[in-house]
Amino acid sequence: MSAGRLIVWRHGRTEWNLQDKIQGQADIPLDPIGVDQARAAAARLATLAPTRLYASDLQRAAATAGQLATLTGLEIEYDKALREIDVDDWAGLTMSELAARHPEAATRIRSGESQRRGSNGETVEEVADRFAAALARIADQGTPEDTIVIATHGLAARVGICLFLGIPHPNWPAFGALSNCNWVSLLPGRQGWRIEEWNAGSLPEPPLTEDPQR
Repeated sequence: MSAGRLIVWRHGRTEWNLQDKIQGQADIPLDPIGVDQARAAAARLATLAPTRLYASDLQRAAATAGQLATLTGLEIEYDKALREIDVDDWAGLTMSELAARHPEAATRIRSGESQRRGSNGETVEEVADRFAAALARIADQGTPEDTIVIATHGLAARVGICLFLGIPHPNWPAFGALSNCNWVSLLPGRQGWRIEEWNAGSLPEPPLTEDPQR
């Protein structure tokens, strides 16, 4: 058995998004615009009659999920595997500051090479493994009647979905960064899961994100 649809939903805007600061797993709240984004997106997602609701336990994702929980009465199921990439001691740096302090690392990130974030954080490949495994587990717990919404984070969602779908690593950059409170809709098919919509919700809203594929 498997879920009938997965909606992977990026959280609303934070002050650090606006300031171009790297968040990683720093527990930064939604700003007022982010709350409004989450409320508006939740109203649209509620029309899909979701049956289960998961979220990263970081407050920006949890608060985003909370808007949908209020509308639907669903209980939020928190999962640490849905957190953003761990950037360790890079948290709070702007992208410009990162380039100034760690130019070689910044160059590798921009070129798509593997690079551990911070002194002891994760690589993109590691967060993809973590997130894809969470998606597989959540999907397997569902039934064909289930529409499952997963409130989470931009970079982790993008690379995790790509791995979950079996997309080769060199092709991951072809899938653009998610804007705040936009989502990816996934459907099961005869040959596995497929993309129904990518970055749906508010295009052409520009993505404010530390994800290099912006």
